[in-house]
Amino acid sequence: GIARRSMDFHKLNSFETFKEVWSCYGYGENLEDMLEREFTRMKGTIYLDHAANTLYPESLVRSYSLDISRNVYGNPHSHNASSRLTHETMERVRYRILQHFNTTPEEYSVIFTSGCTAAIKLAAEVFPWRSQTESEAGSHFCYLTDNHTSVVGIRGLTSNRGVVTLPVSPQEVENRAKDKILGEVAVCQTPHLFCYPAQSNYSGTKYPLSHVEGLQARRLYPACDHRGHWFVLLDAASLVSCSPLNLQDCPADFVPISFYKIFGFPTGLGALLVRNHAAGILKKTYFGGGTAAAYLSSEDYYVQAANVSDRFEDGTVSFLDIIALNHSFEALYRITGGMQNIQQHTFGLARYTYMLLSSLCHGNGRPVTQMYTLGQFDSPSTQGAILNFNLIDSCGEIIGYSQVDRMASLYNIHVRTGCFCNTGACQSFLGITNQEMRRNLQAGHVCGDTIDLVNGQPTGSVRVSFGYMSTFDDCQKFLSFVVECFVEKPVTVDHARLERLKAAIVSNEEKTVNISEVTHKVEEKKKGPYILTNIYIYPIKSCGAFEAQNWPVGPQGLLYDRSWMVVNGNGVCLSQKRESRLCLIRPQVHLSSNELLLRASGMNTISVPLEIRTEMHASFPVCQSKVCGDRVETMDCGDEAASWLSDLLEQPCRLIRQSPDFTRYMNKKSDTGKSVTTSTLSLVNEAQYLMINRASVELIQKVMSSRQDYPELDTENIISRFRSNFVISGVEPFEEDNWSHLVIGNIRFMVRGQCVRCQMVGVDQNTGTKTKEPLMSLSAYHNGKVSQGQATSIHPILSSCLFTMFFF
Repeated sequence: GIARRSMDFHKLNSFETFKEVWSCYGYGENLEDMLEREFTRMKGTIYLDHAANTLYPESLVRSYSLDISRNVYGNPHSHNASSRLTHETMERVRYRILQHFNTTPEEYSVIFTSGCTAAIKLAAEVFPWRSQTESEAGSHFCYLTDNHTSVVGIRGLTSNRGVVTLPVSPQEVENRAKDKILGEVAVCQTPHLFCYPAQSNYSGTKYPLSHVEGLQARRLYPACDHRGHWFVLLDAASLVSCSPLNLQDCPADFVPISFYKIFGFPTGLGALLVRNHAAGILKKTYFGGGTAAAYLSSEDYYVQAANVSDRFEDGTVSFLDIIALNHSFEALYRITGGMQNIQQHTFGLARYTYMLLSSLCHGNGRPVTQMYTLGQFDSPSTQGAILNFNLIDSCGEIIGYSQVDRMASLYNIHVRTGCFCNTGACQSFLGITNQEMRRNLQAGHVCGDTIDLVNGQPTGSVRVSFGYMSTFDDCQKFLSFVVECFVEKPVTVDHARLERLKAAIVSNEEKTVNISEVTHKVEEKKKGPYILTNIYIYPIKSCGAFEAQNWPVGPQGLLYDRSWMVVNGNGVCLSQKRESRLCLIRPQVHLSSNELLLRASGMNTISVPLEIRTEMHASFPVCQSKVCGDRVETMDCGDEAASWLSDLLEQPCRLIRQSPDFTRYMNKKSDTGKSVTTSTLSLVNEAQYLMINRASVELIQKVMSSRQDYPELDTENIISRFRSNFVISGVEPFEEDNWSHLVIGNIRFMVRGQCVRCQMVGVDQNTGTKTKEPLMSLSAYHNGKVSQGQATSIHPILSSCLFTMFFF
């Protein structure tokens, strides 16, 4: 009873049998429908080389092409409108990358590179290696022998710096981990670097990520044997192609990644994620464009940029490729729902293929394959979607990988062969000694060639790997190919191995957020002597005004003022600077019915809720955006509002609102430079409120009238362009520039400073047309300065209360 006959194999190699032993297949819809829609070019192709490069969905390329054909993206180092659009979109992408790995800008910085190899090289070049001295030992460069060539190549940078190179086998780290050796408290600060693969690109073995902290804390070998400060570079390129990486659980100091392995597109782009805690040790010598805060060309004087990303991104980064990442993330999550789903899907296919392939036998009972894996595909937490093996003929001889590759090409099956830029794992699994490696070179074999056997011994192997768009049909056709071309008939299978097939359990983690509320008492304030003539609320940032006779004052300003904003397809905030038609959107707040109405000429009126019940939060996707350099957490308002805006503005748009669980503070420091308690903000630019003086506007109107060949604008048209919350009268022109505070009703407002204006005041709020006025007249009157109005806020203690403001 060891084997069953060939008809049993064909029954096993069926989708029905696969579903019996693995339930996590696909992403909710029919996988064939998704392939027909997104991967039509792959018809007739069995692509099983996803560890080298996965495939991109066609909607990704269409979306990206539409983006760059509609928008002007300038060099992010400039400050014009197109450049700001590029910079803001790139910052949005950085946030999405960190969010993807469950971390934040406060913990990690994203440094864009040309790929994972460039990221590894950068980390090695700026790491502060120390040579040995009489009083202190020198730095150690350690790496797991199961590491990519790009990691081992760091040796070339450290060899002439007096750094000790120490290769470590996975077993050495594992054995010491089981021994639970505790490292002594480090008394010296010599920096050491350990390079640790999250997943072997050779075998798909996932190494314990808990070892990262163990190495940093000197509990594991070799850190426990060498004093100093140990940093860990986690090579995550192979892992993150099909698996999630949570940097909260695994706080590596440096994490190089490659994006085409995750998305398929764009290529030539990677990143080094640097833990901000470790960024201060890095020592950079060369400085390129954009990396300096200041330098002198005539003296050896240079001050590096304060921002970690700016400091290490020499010159102009590949910004169009970075913008493409926004579409890559969008497509990946839209199609699959996230990396956890991808991990379950791909592991199931790999595991099933492994079990059948490893169970195949020739008619004489000899095994068909020699599998190279440290485990038995028991769990997606210990094994990725990679199979590595060699085929064996019925006499027990290895079949060269080049022969397998040639035959696979006849069936249009794409696999990878060789050593996969991982000589350490290749030697370990194939049993090739260092002496034999040298002899193979003398025999003419070099990395990447087709010499697969030397003296009958393999020089490499075959690797099959899966991606999120892989199907059971890929597995089935590959297994049938192996049986048809390399198995001596009749086909038999090892029944004992097949008994190891079992279903896996998918665990779901839930997160909860606790919300606390604080209330404060309110002091009575005196009235001021002037008249408040208008109150304006702008519910949606950069859209039309909503005028009220009286209005509540909330914790962040006028209630619901700038609580929503419109973002483009890349998640970047739209303003009238780039899309003047925003002013044609006339939002109206209805407090009694708890709804925000969106109105525009020629469009149906739609509504979104003012307040979202706590239990509904989970159904509103949380995203991150940016306002005036500040990171803000927002919630998407749904497809109906997005479709309405997209139709009106003729470009992909979404309506988002500030998350109720997110608090943003004014950027305010005391005279001593220390942070002080500040007011909270909505999605406004700088302050809670903006006040303008009607007399000051009328004076600018006179300046405009005196300018030749320019149509006269009425006072209300000009006032609307300045988009203030409060309009006051009874004041001399620009008298407000000298105020320190003002009192409206029983509310005391602190004046934060003059509001410096931009070209947005040139947008006629009734038509959306752009003019050069009143900005030119402002500049003429103020001798080049363009300020108008005062930014104000309520004291933080008062701003947590709810008032109602009336005209008086």
